[in-house]
Amino acid sequence: PIQQQLAEWARDYGIWLVAGAMPTTIADSDHIHTSSLVFDPSGELRGHYHKIHLFDVDVADNHGRYRESETFSPGESPVLVDSPFGPLGLSICYDLRFPELYRQLARAGARVLLVPAAFTAVTGEAHWEPLLRARAIENQCYVVAANQGGTHETGRQTWGHSMVIDPWGRVLASKESGRGTVLAKMEPGLIDELHRTMPVLQHARLL
Repeated sequence: PIQQQLAEWARDYGIWLVAGAMPTTIADSDHIHTSSLVFDPSGELRGHYHKIHLFDVDVADNHGRYRESETFSPGESPVLVDSPFGPLGLSICYDLRFPELYRQLARAGARVLLVPAAFTAVTGEAHWEPLLRARAIENQCYVVAANQGGTHETGRQTWGHSMVIDPWGRVLASKESGRGTVLAKMEPGLIDELHRTMPVLQHARLL
């Protein structure tokens, strides 16, 4: 029912809708995936990604202990989805700490990196924006990052600060907290210019 509703919203509003993260079932398993789903303006599911890196971490916050592996199974491969904005590179939350995933997406042609997340208030304050800007700069891609914010029923606190970052690492738009919309204009020519003047993907040496 949730996926059907998402498809209807994409169709009704004529938009590309990326929903994530949300749980999806695994056949014959007591575990589930945490997934990102991409719907086109016709309501068709154009692609999905299962989160690869699971958040098994102790954090100095009200929640304390996070063990995603007790409930979730990891995905196995990076995912690109073609769109009118260029190939979309999918990721989820904790993936942000693993630059090799984003480099694979960039090498495969990603122009926009999507990061739906629930970064904690503690880790978010310290690392959220620096990591997002680094992923944008090193891969010369736009980064669109939507992060939960506020205090949740369990006492868990998330950082918010949803934002859009350009390939030069500039924060184009952000929302610190609360519900709302973050909008920014994409300039595809900037990506092409950076690829020409600073071809880091060509210069990178695999050691």
